[in-house]
Amino acid sequence: MSELTLDTLVDDGNYLGTERARLENKIILDELERKKKARAMAVPTDDNRVRARLREIGEPITLFGERAADRRDRLIYVLSQINAARGDEAMHVEEESSESEEEEEEFYSPGSLELLEARRRIAEFSLPRAQKRIAQQRLDSKMDLGRVVDIRKRAFAEVKKFSNLGSQIGDERPISQVRFAPNNQILATGSWSGTVKLWNVPACTPIRSLRGHNDRVGGVAWHPQASLSQGADLVNLVSGGGEGDVNLWSLNRHVNETPLSTLKGHQDRVCRVAFHPSGDYVASASFDTTWRLWDVNTSKELLLQEGHSKEVYSIEFQNDGSLVGSGGLDAIGRIWDLRTGRTAMVLDGHIQAIFSIAFSPTGYQVATGAGDDTIRIWDMRAIKSIYTIPAHISNVADVRFFHANDLHFKPTSPDEHALAEEEWRYRSGLFFASAGYDGFVKLWSADDWQLLKRLTTDAGKVMSVDISSDGNMLVSGTYNRNFQLFAPEDV
Repeated sequence: MSELTLDTLVDDGNYLGTERARLENKIILDELERKKKARAMAVPTDDNRVRARLREIGEPITLFGERAADRRDRLIYVLSQINAARGDEAMHVEEESSESEEEEEEFYSPGSLELLEARRRIAEFSLPRAQKRIAQQRLDSKMDLGRVVDIRKRAFAEVKKFSNLGSQIGDERPISQVRFAPNNQILATGSWSGTVKLWNVPACTPIRSLRGHNDRVGGVAWHPQASLSQGADLVNLVSGGGEGDVNLWSLNRHVNETPLSTLKGHQDRVCRVAFHPSGDYVASASFDTTWRLWDVNTSKELLLQEGHSKEVYSIEFQNDGSLVGSGGLDAIGRIWDLRTGRTAMVLDGHIQAIFSIAFSPTGYQVATGAGDDTIRIWDMRAIKSIYTIPAHISNVADVRFFHANDLHFKPTSPDEHALAEEEWRYRSGLFFASAGYDGFVKLWSADDWQLLKRLTTDAGKVMSVDISSDGNMLVSGTYNRNFQLFAPEDV
């Protein structure tokens, strides 16, 4: 199969060539239009009024295990179905609201030629990766059910063996974020002291400190090829600080006090940062209610993206590189298409601030952790939330999927190489970890969303969590200024 590029991408004119295809397309468009109208509905936020409205239209006022937010979603869905049946444009629920709201209108801001070129390069980068991912998923879908069950059993049995390997004081102030380097031999920690530190793992011995922020570090992220093929003198790490700066760092010991480049533009605290899978771009989320896209090579701002009504806290790229997800303190998440600049999906369901967003290696599932103590799983194909996990008894601070790196694949024997490789690739995205302010790190299965293992820490608040790309280590950063390493007992 030839590699998919922009030049070989063909518009299939026969897609709507049959009556059945036209009908299926009409159903999809009608459903999208219904959801669009549903989002514009004025529905009460008070739970008592939601119940009263449900009773008025003849629906059960509550269902077993239904939360207030789910009940409001059900009311919106029922009203939109009624409107669709009647052919009404809208149903006004809160009639006592006298203020006339301005009609929301989609608008576009002019972009630079650099942004246009970046969008084209991102499209060219992401198309072959998406093609390869989908081809692998088609092979996985043909796998024998018994084989799938065996892989799950082995993978989850290893996950359940995780235990505390050790703890280390990481800084003089709380550890805000922890991230493994791609080679799994270096750990980066960012703290409220404004320092980024690098550590040898699993020995937990310090390598060096990166001092370039004069306020708390909100996020750290590694270049996709850092510690692998990326030169030590080049950009290997990015960090965001409370003063509003985004710093790019090398691994060269001789310039450890100063970043290679400082990206300025944010008007308020920078929280999470993320590297694009190509390594050419960096995204940063800020309390100035925007997230921004930066060119690593030129250190220029390419995109200032608005869309949240409150502070933007989390940012993450999809593995293909075509999408980026943002989560805000407005309890709304958004999936953005970097190739067009449009919103691909709105993640509306949490009732408190979203502190973490993570893409599954599947490419179409997203997990969000929020201040309402839940993790929501979203399916971009169905354009809705498919599962809600009551994950912690306090804020869910971080969520991370296991992303298997083929560089760490170690076959048991030449005879079993093909089967072992198949199992290794299937394991990617099979489980994920969450960190909560209740002091626990939890490991979950990523197919039936059940709890696999609960790990205790020596802190009241776990601020961050990460899983190594070989699946053999897990790390957590805590409010108590330390970080803990976890590993299976037999590793």
